[in-house]
Amino acid sequence: MNAPAPRFPVGRVVATPGAIAAMQEADVAPADLLRRHVSGDWGDVPTEDAAENELSVREGFRILSSYALPGTDARIWLLTERDRTVTTFLLPEEY
Repeated sequence: MNAPAPRFPVGRVVATPGAIAAMQEADVAPADLLRRHVSGDWGDVPTEDAAENELSVREGFRILSSYALPGTDARIWLLTERDRTVTTFLLPEEY
């Protein structure tokens, strides 16, 4: 099965040490979360934030996805900057 085409460029992909540790603990591959993010699966964001992300894809604003990590209480945010030069994996408390 082919992955859907990315809806926007992500630029350079970086991650905080806390996000890396949380994904390792949950045995979650960063590439899987990134694939969800760029395909428009925003994860567990409120309806208003999902609508804002759709606008952001079209108009070039910042995009934020949020994913609960299985087997843990951790959550990972993926944040793509408005200029699409960088996408960051981070924990909400690191924002």
